[in-house]
Amino acid sequence: MAGSTFGNIFKITTWGESHGKGIGVVVDGCPAGLALCEDDIQIYLDRRKPGQSRYSTPRKEEDKVEILSGIFEGKTTGTPISMIVFNKSQRSGDYSEIARLYRPGHADLTYDMKYGFRDYRGGGRSSGRETIGRVAAGAIACKILDQLGIRILTYTRSIGSVAIDESRFDPSVIADNPLYMPDKQAAREAEAFLENCMKKQDSAGGVIECVVKNMKPGIGDPVFEKLSANLGKAILSIGAVKGFEIGDGMAAARATGHTNNDQYTKSADGDTIKLTNHSGGILGGISDGSNIILRAAVKPTPSIGTEQSTITKEGKSIQTSIKGRHDPVIVPRAVVVVESMVAITILDMMFAGINSNMDHLIRFYS
Repeated sequence: MAGSTFGNIFKITTWGESHGKGIGVVVDGCPAGLALCEDDIQIYLDRRKPGQSRYSTPRKEEDKVEILSGIFEGKTTGTPISMIVFNKSQRSGDYSEIARLYRPGHADLTYDMKYGFRDYRGGGRSSGRETIGRVAAGAIACKILDQLGIRILTYTRSIGSVAIDESRFDPSVIADNPLYMPDKQAAREAEAFLENCMKKQDSAGGVIECVVKNMKPGIGDPVFEKLSANLGKAILSIGAVKGFEIGDGMAAARATGHTNNDQYTKSADGDTIKLTNHSGGILGGISDGSNIILRAAVKPTPSIGTEQSTITKEGKSIQTSIKGRHDPVIVPRAVVVVESMVAITILDMMFAGINSNMDHLIRFYS
């Protein structure tokens, strides 16, 4: 199976299955001399681990990370950093009934079509636990970006039909509610919406929004290596994501040139600034120095207790309901996954941009 590596210079390779011995990642291209320890990684993993609220799977996993290589005396050595999280709460028997059928909304059928074989215990590589490796690597990328002054704010914009109100936007309350919404009232309404879904043994989707602040200009290339294109690939590679947009996104199709263009002016300091940010901080595939704003549409959890029609491997039509421990909504635990993939992508493209002109090279090597 190919396709488990992402990035060109800051490169990550995730490995492992949801019901195997463990899940992990190898990070290649991290500079030497970065102060790094397991606690730095654990902070991020704790944001995505299960069992933290009634709106996530009751599966109890510590998700404790172990760094196996690439660190000496508390700093990175410049060699590959290998990290592992051991699986300790597998209940593979929960999946024995689905070994011979294809779960609606899952990758069971396409795996069989492609490989003729699949790990039915929780989905294997298509399980949400694969994102552990992404988040562990993202923690490193975020720490490097932080030292460059770049900050990433990620949160839940909507759950089902309940969306945040910009007039009540308060980033200080994101961590105070189980849905990671920056709007207390919307969070309460979304919880009520989810309670109704759960009573019906159903699930919900939502939208995650990510804002990259203090972004440096000039990152990305204008053709196949656009920053926007690579961010799109990164976010759409997350299993539950079905849609992606930057800036006004799909709303730009309903705008006019005059309302969609970001007009320029001079600041009091003489800098060129934009009056608006409809482009979401990227023009021509290159960052313009304003905030990057992007969104990911996350589908409802496909594992639900409601009866659904499907077929067996032998082609027999049957009714099924999915048993086991599953999230009624994936969105809150995916917030940190989106943040991690954004950080990895931006850092990788910043490294690649060092050779974009002679002045950069001279400053770097002189």
